Amino acid sequence: MTETTLDTLQPGQVAHVVGLELHHPLRRRLMELGFVRGARVSVLRCAPMGDPVELRIGGTELALRRADLSAVRVRA
Repeated sequence: MTETTLDTLQPGQVAHVVGLELHHPLRRRLMELGFVRGARVSVLRCAPMGDPVELRIGGTELALRRADLSAVRVRA
């Protein structure tokens, strides 16, 4: 298993959250959405231009910008 950021994963890949960038402006909101250590994240699909990315974390499906996903470290 290698550690990377969530914005580098492709549709169909699954990873587990390792941590969040400390100074990202959305850090608290991402944690509220379920991006906590050990959470399983699945990349479902990307928009045609590559942004936003649709994810499933826990039982929730959401779409986030790649810029925000770069703050989430995962182990794939």
